[in-house]
This record gives sequence, structure tokens and C-alpha cells, in this order.
Amino acid sequence: MNKSILFLLIFLTSCTAFFKKKSERVLARVHDEYLYESDLKGVFTPGVVQKDSLSITKSFIENWIRQKLIIHQAEKNLSEGQMDFSMQLENYKNSLIIYEYENALIRQNLDTLITDEELQNYYDDNQQNFLLKDNLIQIQYVKLPIKSGNIRQFKKLLASNNQDDKNTLSELCEKQASDYFLDDQNWLLFNDLLKQIPVKTYNQEDFLKNHREFEYQDSMFMYLVRFKDFKIKESVSPFSFEKQRIRDIILNKRKIELIKRMQDDIYANARKKNIFEIY
Repeated sequence: MNKSILFLLIFLTSCTAFFKKKSERVLARVHDEYLYESDLKGVFTPGVVQKDSLSITKSFIENWIRQKLIIHQAEKNLSEGQMDFSMQLENYKNSLIIYEYENALIRQNLDTLITDEELQNYYDDNQQNFLLKDNLIQIQYVKLPIKSGNIRQFKKLLASNNQDDKNTLSELCEKQASDYFLDDQNWLLFNDLLKQIPVKTYNQEDFLKNHREFEYQDSMFMYLVRFKDFKIKESVSPFSFEKQRIRDIILNKRKIELIKRMQDDIYANARKKNIFEIY
């Protein structure tokens, strides 16, 4: 490069830094690199109080200095080959481009409509993949203060299958219960119930087989529990419990198939038009 041109480039670069320094507040320097106030743009979120902003600024400056010092030291000790990341950057860029294109393709073309029949068929054909790892239950339970005056009424209503009694129970729970769960149509993990009720069960399977209902009392609360049904681990998980998981599996399979078709179409069209050659 012509010496005069090189000198001019250096001069212009220096002038740019000089004028920037003249017009902006410098926060830190490492060797010949400067951190300016404008470099903090985007660091603060709206509503940050002054005390916190000072702490964030101090931390940002400290981290910037440490990073620049380490980079400077690394550049002194690494060879040019060790610092050449062009291939990695190119591969990373290509991966991002492909990823974005595939996502756009999925958003525009993926059929997300899945019928209940498809879900049921997948469940029926793949039951070996839906074996339970934990015990499941369908229950109703009520947690009452120990001094509650109508525990007997709650027990009676909880044991009833009459719809009017169920409605009455729901209304009473809303007014008087410390906690409750009355939706016995959905499946829950038994371990989740045990997080709410401090009862000890040394063998969950035996406990479930021998208790259709139970009550437990500690120093503050009375717990009333009625089991509607249960499933022991290693048995086939109920369809309703796996429905969302099956939906996700089917959608993922469709995504993979859509991307594979796109890749195959691009390859076939390119081969047909003689766009590539293998030597």
C-alpha cells in the first residue's frame, strides 16, 4: 500500500477517535482502546434506580477491562493460526442461515391440525412408549383448619357422587377450606399430592391399593382425601395424561418430514439444472 495512503488512513482513524473523545466522556482505557459513555447504551433496563445504575456501570466497566486485558494477553501468546476462526465463523453463520430458513418454512407450511383420532391411533400403536415412571392418581382432597366446626359435613359431601352434593362441596371449599382439589377427571402424580399432604408412605403401590379414601391430621390441619382411580408405575399411562405429549411428538415428526422434503427438493432441482457437479 502506498505510504501516503497508509498514513492518511491512520490519521483519519486517529482523528475519529480524537473527535469522539472530545465529544464524549471516556469511562475507561485498556492500552489504546477506550470505553465511551455511549457504549453503555442498552445496558440499563427502564426503571433502574440511580443506586443500581451506578453498581451496574461499575460492574460493566470492570468486566470490559478484564476482557480487554485477557484478549490483549491472548493475542500476544497465540499464533495467527490459533486466532484464525474464519472457518468456525463461516460454519456458524451457515448454521444460523439454515436454522432461520427452516423455521420460516415451518411457520409457513407446517400443518398443525391434529385430530383426536390421530392422537388416539398414535397412542394405541405406541403404548410401549408410554409406560409410567411414577404412580398416577385421580383424586379429590380438602385441607381444613383443625378447629373447623363442620369436618363431618365435608367428609359426607366428599364421599357423595350426587351432583348437588358436589356443587355444595365446591361452594363450601371456596369459603372455608385452606386448600382443595376437586377435579377428579384429570390425572396427577402421586408425588405431587404428597407434597401437599405430609403423610408418610413407605410403599406407594401398597398404599394406593389399600386406600380408597383416607384422612390425616397434623397440629394445624385436617386433610381429607378420596381416590377415584390410580395407575401404578410401569403400567401403561392413561391416554388423557399423554395427550399433549403425543401432540408434540406428531408435530415434531411433521417438522422433520417437512425439512427433509425441502432438502430433497432443493437437491433434486439443483441436480436437474446441473447446478452442481461431483468430481
